[in-house]
Amino acid sequence: MKLSRNFVKDYIDLDDKLSIKEIADAMTSVGNEYDSASKLINCTNLVVGEVLECDLHPDSDHLHVCKVDIGNEVLEIVCGAPNVRKGLKVIVAKVGAELPGGTIKAGKIRGIVSNGMICSKAELGLDHKFLEEKDSSGIHELPLDTEVGSDPVKAMGLDDEVIDFELTSNRGDLLSILGMAYELGAIYHKKVKETDLSYHENKEDIHDSFKLEIKTPDCSVFLAKKVKNVTIKESPDFIKNRLIASGIRPINNVVDISNYVMLETGQPLHFYDADRLSDTLIVRNAKEKEHLRTLDNIDRVLSSDDIVIATPKESVGLAGVMGGLSTEVEEDTKNIIIEAAIFDGIKVRKTSKKIVRSEASNRFEKGIDPKRTYLAIKRSCALLEKYADAEIVGGMIEYNHSTVKEKEIVITTDKINKVLGIEIPKEEILSIFKDLEFGVEVNGNEIKVTVPTRRLDISIPEDLIEEVGRMYGIDRIQGKLLVLNVTTGSFNKTKRAIKHKLASLGLNEVLSYTLISQDTVKKYTTDSFEPIFLADPMSEERSVLRYSLLSSLKEIYEYNKARNNKNISIFEMGKGFYKQEDTYHEELKLAILMSGEYYLGIKKEKVDFYIIKGILEELLDYLGYGNRYRLVVDDLPKELHPYQSASIILQGTKVGIIGKLHPEETKDDIYVLELNLDKVLAFRASRMSYKDIPKYPSIKKDLAFVVTKNITSLQLEEAIKKAGGRLLQQIEVFDVYQGEKIEKDKKSIAYTLTFKDDKRTLTDEEVMEIFNRIIEEVCAKFKATIRDK
Repeated sequence: MKLSRNFVKDYIDLDDKLSIKEIADAMTSVGNEYDSASKLINCTNLVVGEVLECDLHPDSDHLHVCKVDIGNEVLEIVCGAPNVRKGLKVIVAKVGAELPGGTIKAGKIRGIVSNGMICSKAELGLDHKFLEEKDSSGIHELPLDTEVGSDPVKAMGLDDEVIDFELTSNRGDLLSILGMAYELGAIYHKKVKETDLSYHENKEDIHDSFKLEIKTPDCSVFLAKKVKNVTIKESPDFIKNRLIASGIRPINNVVDISNYVMLETGQPLHFYDADRLSDTLIVRNAKEKEHLRTLDNIDRVLSSDDIVIATPKESVGLAGVMGGLSTEVEEDTKNIIIEAAIFDGIKVRKTSKKIVRSEASNRFEKGIDPKRTYLAIKRSCALLEKYADAEIVGGMIEYNHSTVKEKEIVITTDKINKVLGIEIPKEEILSIFKDLEFGVEVNGNEIKVTVPTRRLDISIPEDLIEEVGRMYGIDRIQGKLLVLNVTTGSFNKTKRAIKHKLASLGLNEVLSYTLISQDTVKKYTTDSFEPIFLADPMSEERSVLRYSLLSSLKEIYEYNKARNNKNISIFEMGKGFYKQEDTYHEELKLAILMSGEYYLGIKKEKVDFYIIKGILEELLDYLGYGNRYRLVVDDLPKELHPYQSASIILQGTKVGIIGKLHPEETKDDIYVLELNLDKVLAFRASRMSYKDIPKYPSIKKDLAFVVTKNITSLQLEEAIKKAGGRLLQQIEVFDVYQGEKIEKDKKSIAYTLTFKDDKRTLTDEEVMEIFNRIIEEVCAKFKATIRDK
């Protein structure tokens, strides 16, 4: 919302000594942030001049040498504008003037000294949408009665200052000059002036020639007035200039009045050419696939969620968004039907997102005060009569099913002060409510506040407390130390410990979008669940809440790869979301993605399955789950490589997946890991224990079993462990071989077995006895053989 200082001064007396920056900062102090605060035309050293002489340049066929009177001196200026001539009143930028295009300097142009510049309107920095072709092609011609030496910006009525506000979504009342006036009035203790609504009606009655039918619950208020014999012409300068300051391009007096009243009151209006309209207007929901050609000459295909204004034959407007082309006000329009209505904000928002977001739709979305609807239609009649020579037809078509009423809220000063944590005197609290122009009744310690309908954002006592707090001044509220017992939670401590552990292992933490595309939400999992879709997504790529974090990490990998960063070791801890049987769930998950080279200590290693498996083992052992987990080649997502991936089983429960991405998913060697931390941390972790460095030596033995391909290493390890007994301390796989030296349907898995006793030194004889027992039992169970070469 752009606030014009000249516009708002019509409704509130602002001290001229206040700078626009001071006003903007005062508004910010009560919760209304702004992007910029500056003059509408931000130029210096400009003056009105009169061209006394205008001769052709002796060395040019298009330049002129002008003598220009600026009041206290006559300047010689070289000008190339085709419309420059003797007798014109012009805008002169003197030497040293600061313009958007740079600083004006004295200089020679083809041998003639030029002391300044005669300006076009475009050179003053106005947006091109406010300019006509003549404003860019030639210098601006001021009225001949403009005083020489005066300020040209003021003479044009463009001596305005503008604040561009970034308002919160609940303050729809501030999308109007009147709303801004009430806010400034509360800050500076000023009363808002009455709006001029005076006009004359003829003896006709609109009810005799016009009817209204409301056939949808999505319209709560609809008012219609008729005016006759309007004259389409240029708007008065004050209307044009205030529209420009507010960011709206002037068109003609009738269209400009519609926009002017919308800016004043916050109520969008629509004007129909009455002679191109039937005698009946119908407000209804559109039919499926119904067509409407809108003012921008585009054929729109509508749905039943859209609200239309229609005649018995066709739709003529898209409610709250844009009018129809068939009833557009044109240069020859004489009679007008004025519409002021309130439509369902949610429906308008959905329609405007499909068609176009506009100043009008923005206001309907935020909510409109029904009193402003009446105010706006009366104000438009007054302005049309005054500036378009309109004859106002008597009576008004009126439909009002609005439930918006003034709210009465009872509150106490004790509650206000307790919530705010300060002591504000009762008199000051009452003064704040009165400055906001709320009704106030005091009954002992209780205050009954009547909230006007323009403040749709206020409905409960806490809203009133917020009003007191922001108007009193947040900067006046002293901070206090928190007085209560606070204990740290162990769960957050565990989360931090996991992050620190992974960082110490050389992985980088990332944060990614929770929202992903619909075609990736079911990836990297075999779980059965229902995705959670956004009701109103901004794009297809961000339309559903993720279940697995791996989709997000894959996006980050692709982003880095595109920038030639191929060594990726990243992790993310975040939530996965899903729905089951109408119940919404979220689970904390940990995902890791690794590719390229991994720095293992001081040396680099190419990432493979065993590196990411080592990361998993380090983490689970660190968390206290040592010897309680295993990897099983079962129940794998189709996105993982079937021969280089596994499910992670912790105490009989699947808690995650680990492995390489399938070649059909990517040609790159990418290894991933995902753990459901809610499931992992639900198991009680073993306390970390430490052992002394062994006093007695260990004995290591290597052997390789040749087995059929369907036998897993896990099956062999379980059999080895059972046969080895307590003296077998460790089993490590160091080689897997499938090749020419063994049969095609078989493979060789080689192990290093470590034997040790913490109380004595083992003998070769007893180790060999256990070793042979292992060979005998494994060979018998799996029909295995020992590979000897």
